[in-house]
Amino acid sequence: MRRFILLIVRLVIHLIARVEVTGRANLPATGGYVIASNHIGRLDAFMAYYVLDRPDIIMLVAEKYQEHALTRWMAKSVDGIFVDRFNPDIQALREAMKRLRVGGVLAIGPEGTRSRTGTLIQARPGGIYLAWKAGVPIIPVAITGTEDSVVKRSLKRFRRLRITVHAGEAFNLPQEARGMERDALLQEYTDEVMCRIAILLPEAMRGVYTGHPRLRELPPTPGRSTG
Repeated sequence: MRRFILLIVRLVIHLIARVEVTGRANLPATGGYVIASNHIGRLDAFMAYYVLDRPDIIMLVAEKYQEHALTRWMAKSVDGIFVDRFNPDIQALREAMKRLRVGGVLAIGPEGTRSRTGTLIQARPGGIYLAWKAGVPIIPVAITGTEDSVVKRSLKRFRRLRITVHAGEAFNLPQEARGMERDALLQEYTDEVMCRIAILLPEAMRGVYTGHPRLRELPPTPGRSTG
């Protein structure tokens, strides 16, 4: 069933969109890592399945999608893990950690919810904690063109979407705490991940991370300004 669902997902995306993927070489075909991306529309969740040809993608699915039969069935068909976004969900985190440590790929949106403006909003540290605790590399990914309003407008006019997926270089978070309290450390690491996503995005989409001092230290993406 999983193969069938993935085939349908890829076929539908191919029909409704032209997807440009840059930095594909930064996405290993084997081994465990975390993909951290911005979240601007419902299509974002499907991009990992479209871009990666791997059977071990780990997707954290918001608890609200358990309420609908279709989304519940789809999530279970691809081995998605339902997670409570508003309370500590230890069982979901343990399951994701277990899969990560045996070489799976965890796709997360650190912001925790879709940005209604299409720009970056303040991220939450939950997904970043998993990457740090598992000690696996993080690959920042920037997505454009999947905003719900854009998707709806294009489909109404029978126009194909223009989606870009830009994968940056992998990096690891330091394992030592450097004498910092865990909350402060995770906030610093979360900002680091979000700035690495922001540098891959057009300046107008960087939202709350626009002007962050870390952006001036990161190598600029070709064709993008650090502001």
